[in-house]
Amino acid sequence: MNRLKEQKGPKFDGEESPPPDFDEDRSVGEVDGGDHTPFAGGKVRRKASRYREHRGDYLHVSSRPGLMRILEKQGDTSILFADKVLKFTGSGKMKRRIFILTDFAIYLIDPETEAMTRRIALSSVEKMCLSKLSDNFFAIIIPTEYDLFMASTRKTELVQVMVDVTKSASDYELEVLLSNRFEYNASASLVKEVSFEESEGLYE
Repeated sequence: MNRLKEQKGPKFDGEESPPPDFDEDRSVGEVDGGDHTPFAGGKVRRKASRYREHRGDYLHVSSRPGLMRILEKQGDTSILFADKVLKFTGSGKMKRRIFILTDFAIYLIDPETEAMTRRIALSSVEKMCLSKLSDNFFAIIIPTEYDLFMASTRKTELVQVMVDVTKSASDYELEVLLSNRFEYNASASLVKEVSFEESEGLYE
């Protein structure tokens, strides 16, 4: 019988959050050793994450008039990444959102009403925070606004595209912080600390 480490969900200020209702293949304990990703060998990667073929727009946004109208109204038409994510509110609740990344901005859209709930200019993003474990969670830090804490089954691709588009559109590279404990501004007046832990699991 072999014993392995299995990650828990994140804890918000000491309270454990329920896991999101989607997931990739569970961790196989491998660490990505390539330098071609922003993780630079410091993060445990899932097998599915390591070998997935990336294709960007998973929602076929260009064929959805309601979504295209939102982008066109803002002068955006270049879709670099689109998928469904879970967004955590200041109270720790989860909300489903459509996440669209263009070469200018991030869009969060209510999937039921197709109404835009937030637009964030890429130029206002300071960094991204991720744990060192094989999970779906990440934070986008925006100093001039409140931050985002979300979960995505395609986190690796999302982060890579964010880094690439920022580098190509400006003279700096987006910082990707790997830490099992970090803070983010859940609202204008609420700072939350999220921590990630490993627990002992059994595998036969």
